[in-house]
Amino acid sequence: MSENKVLLDVQHLGMYFGSGTGALKAVDDVSFQIHKGEVFGLVGESGCGKTTTGRTIIRLYNASSGSVYFDGVRIVAGTASYYEEIDGIKAKLKKGEIDKASADKRIAELKVEIASAKRDHRAAKKELVTQIQMIFQDPIASLNPRMTVREIIAEGLIIRGEKDKKVIDEKVYEMLELVGLVREHASRYPHEFSGGQRQRIGIARAVIMNPELLIADEPVSALDVSIQAQVINLLNELRERLGLTILFIAHDLSVVKYFSDRIGVMYFGKMVEMASSDELFAHPIHPYTRSLLSAIPLPDPIYEKSRKRIVYNPLAEHDYSAQQPTFREIIPGHFVRCNDAEEAKYRKEFNL
Repeated sequence: MSENKVLLDVQHLGMYFGSGTGALKAVDDVSFQIHKGEVFGLVGESGCGKTTTGRTIIRLYNASSGSVYFDGVRIVAGTASYYEEIDGIKAKLKKGEIDKASADKRIAELKVEIASAKRDHRAAKKELVTQIQMIFQDPIASLNPRMTVREIIAEGLIIRGEKDKKVIDEKVYEMLELVGLVREHASRYPHEFSGGQRQRIGIARAVIMNPELLIADEPVSALDVSIQAQVINLLNELRERLGLTILFIAHDLSVVKYFSDRIGVMYFGKMVEMASSDELFAHPIHPYTRSLLSAIPLPDPIYEKSRKRIVYNPLAEHDYSAQQPTFREIIPGHFVRCNDAEEAKYRKEFNL
């Protein structure tokens, strides 16, 4: 992993469904970086915003706020939050809570930001965005049942402009063999394959585009345990062979620990903790992370008898009435969402 080369830089990303006070903040102010050649694990319970984060990065969803930079170029720029702020300023102006000069100045600044965001979003070259590919969670729903395996895998190449049938066929055969399938599978349809084989087809479809970054959205959660290991090992092999950088989204912490270099923990749309894999498992700081880790079963009956499940209750654990939390570095490379009082408590607890 190159520590100096940041391939993906996510800054204050927000994805809201709906608008105004009733908006569902699926992703709210999430920031992280992924270095070239790294596997970054994104974990949390179902519904915490992991998948929405991945889909927003790859532009399947339009971001509400924040920016995503890929290889130094902004490819995602959210504008909805700017418009909401403008509406809020206009409402305050009507009530006399703010003077017109200040309101006009701030609105002008926001309009400049909106224009810049829209320009960057439009200017993001298709060639650059296609360097990010995604493996979807459901290997059945993500494959078109009316298309052959050859058509599924080759679709990206054809969209990109490749017209030579021989070149396409050879590339498809190469990808099939790379993911552990055979050439004869190219003429078959998705329903003729097992779940693990379908996921291999999905991986081949992503890898054929020769991506820099692979977003793996819970690629093994729908598979049997024995097949999960095969798919994880395949992704490891592809990572080393092709020099891939991977954003690995999952809720199985055991898999994430084995596969990831660094891990980010999400709860209710927010990133609450981020550290290296070994550091996170050795010294979990945030109460939610401790709760997640306490739920991991081990094949040790003696340990299982004494294992205590930690229940996370955010209302009891945090008091943010005086000060709201921010994402801050507690020790080098280890970030936690907390306020000043909690930071002091964590530092005292860990003798920092």
